[in-house]
Amino acid sequence: MAVDALDAKILRLLLEQPRTSVREYARLLGIARGTLQARLDRLERDGVITGTGPRLSPAALGHPVLAFVHIEVTQGHLDTVANELGEVPEIIEAFSITGSGDLMARVVARDPAHLEDVIQRLVQFPGVVRTRTEMVLRERVPYRMVPLVDSVGRTAQRGT
Repeated sequence: MAVDALDAKILRLLLEQPRTSVREYARLLGIARGTLQARLDRLERDGVITGTGPRLSPAALGHPVLAFVHIEVTQGHLDTVANELGEVPEIIEAFSITGSGDLMARVVARDPAHLEDVIQRLVQFPGVVRTRTEMVLRERVPYRMVPLVDSVGRTAQRGT
């Protein structure tokens, strides 16, 4: 599914003003409400828009420590270990990866001792061979999508 320039404008508004109504988005974009709603429905159906909930701060929830844990898994146990990771509340994301390790988990913790407890839990899972942990010192580029959406929109506009 190709995102065109208007889609990119819609996505940017959703990112910058997530609590605005569909009617107001349509007014800001100068398009009919029905056109906007049809586009939103298509963007959701095509998997471009994957959620509409709030983005929460683990630090504000009492988990200011962030780490990336690389997990090496015995062959044939990847799905089993991935399912186990889903049962650990401090794991807020996990990915299959190439390179050093088989999985990488984004882990939050209350403090370094709590992080160690979480890692000790992970190494107990059947199929986990070893882990390697990298603690985050400071966020340098926060999660963002607006620059990517703008780039896609510019590319789409040049293509038309």
